[in-house]
Amino acid sequence: MRIESRRIQSPLDSDVVKKLTAGTRVLICGVVYTARDAAHQRLIEALDSGEELPLDIRGQTLYYAGPAPARPGQVIGSVGPTTSSRMDVFTPRLLEAGLKAMIGKGDRSAAVRESIVENGAVYLVSLGGAAALTARSVRQVDVIAYDDLGTEAIRRLVVEDFPAIVANDIHGGDLFEQGKAQYRRGR
Repeated sequence: MRIESRRIQSPLDSDVVKKLTAGTRVLICGVVYTARDAAHQRLIEALDSGEELPLDIRGQTLYYAGPAPARPGQVIGSVGPTTSSRMDVFTPRLLEAGLKAMIGKGDRSAAVRESIVENGAVYLVSLGGAAALTARSVRQVDVIAYDDLGTEAIRRLVVEDFPAIVANDIHGGDLFEQGKAQYRRGR
């Protein structure tokens, strides 16, 4: 059985986001930025103090990951998703600033799910434990901010066919709730 995936371009266009529904498999091409807890804290501090962010966040995708160092001949080391709920406290503010997508693992809080709908965004999940495989989709890496954070610095990744699944969509669809409902029905 062949599973179809939809190829999408990041930064994301609002029309594309509207068409993504929970459960859709996607292959991301273009630019995504890595950012974990410490970087999120700094982004929020910058917003709170009225400073310009180190990236134009409008339409962008944040990948909750901190890559391992690259081996000789590699563009990047293993780059797997971290637990998204750790970013829940920061996410609504970034969505209000124009962020369109996040990539991580695990479900999100009710506040984040509501903010995804209100701000026309999408949450994508990537496979935990497959970081070496995910790294194969990365073509270029550049640290763009907070270099002092080491692996948690914000990196600009150019990716090709980065695999993910839509977990939360603009319509309120929730892959995790769908899975629980299927389990209760015995499927």
